[in-house]
Order: sequence, then C-alpha cells, then structure tokens
Amino acid sequence: MIKKITAILSAACITVCSASCGKDKDSEKNKKLAPPPPVECDDPNAVTFDNDDFSFVSVINDDSQSANGNLSITDLEGNKMLMFTDDLSVPLESKVQKLSVNAAQLLAPADLARVRSIEFDMYADAVSENYTNQDGEKVKVPGTISAGGGTVTAKEGSDGKGEWYDFAEFEGGEYNCERSGAVHARFKFLLAESGVCWAEDMDDANFLVMRWGSENDSNLYIDNIVFYDENGNSIPLKK
Repeated sequence: MIKKITAILSAACITVCSASCGKDKDSEKNKKLAPPPPVECDDPNAVTFDNDDFSFVSVINDDSQSANGNLSITDLEGNKMLMFTDDLSVPLESKVQKLSVNAAQLLAPADLARVRSIEFDMYADAVSENYTNQDGEKVKVPGTISAGGGTVTAKEGSDGKGEWYDFAEFEGGEYNCERSGAVHARFKFLLAESGVCWAEDMDDANFLVMRWGSENDSNLYIDNIVFYDENGNSIPLKK
C-alpha cells in the first residue's frame, strides 16, 4: 500500500543547523531547511515512472488560465517521478495547472470497468520568492497545494456524450521548505453503481488532475499512481 503522508506530518521539515548555530544570535537565519523525503511505493501495480515512460500524460491548455509548460521525468533523492515544469507565462492569479492521465493506456479494457478509486502523490516546489509568510517576509516556498480533478464516465449525459464526474478536492503541503512533502490524493467513483465510472469500451478513459490557488511560482510533480477495485485491491497495469 502507498504510505500516506498527511498535511500535518508533511508540515514538519527536517532542520539541519550549521556549525555556527547555538550561541549565534542569528541561528534561526543560519538554519538550512530540507523538505521531507519523497514517498516510496511498494505496490507492484503502481505507476512510479521508474521506467521513464510518461507517454500517457499530457498537459491540458483549454483556456487562458491553463498553465503552460512541459513534462519530464526527474529524480528527487533517488525517487523518479513526473515533473511538470511551469514556464510561468500565465499570471499566477487564477492560474490552474492541468494534467491528463490516460488510464486506457495503463489498464486492460476489462480492468477499466473495475476501477473504483485512484490514488497518487503530488508535490510542488517554489521557483520564486513571492510567498508572503506570517511575518510579512517574501520567502521561497510553494505554499498550500490545493487541487482536484475529474473524468468523463460511461454514463451518457444530456449532450449525448459521457457524463463528467468531479472527484473530491484535496489539499496539503507545507510553508517552510522550497519543496513540499507528498500530498496524498484519493479520487473515488462514489456513484459507480449508477454507471458513473469507466467502461471496457472507453479507449479514451482518462482523469484530469488540476492544481489551483497557487501561492507562489512553482512546478508540479506526480508519483505513485495506483488504481483500486471495489474491494480496495490494486489493479494490475497493462503489460
């Protein structure tokens, strides 16, 4: 199972003092803050990006508030994950970072219909000193990660297309490190019994991940994607 890091735990950064700390009256300024280590996943059915493949993920630019950027695989402390590098061309205010994950490329058709929940870890890092802390100082931290997502389902909507379903929003992160710890997300099909889920014939089944309300210029990271059935068992990836 994925190790879940709550917002409270991820708020505790590891503090490493320099040799001059202690009696130095400016010791607080001399401290170096390191973010929590990335979360490792031991589920054999997890998408961990260790194979450098991210062909099933795309950046969505469907309006003027959609962030522009590119995708790559990065290594954080020995843990590979997907990185969305924001090119900062869209103003921070009202900007939304959007990534689409194509589940149909990851799961066999029969398994698409079995999905009842999706879990993954999200991180963000700051690239500017535009966050104002409680002391009124400008600092280089990503701020709170506020996000959510949705997907087109097998149930037909009023427009004759697949009905859109919004997953529950989630939030986490911390304020005093340049990179956040892992914020664990769980997207669940709460209306699956009424057909609001995926079907075997949905070759375009995908889910959208959106981050909004960014409090500083920052990049986005995704790791450890796992699909679960109604019994909470992880679903094998397509081979």
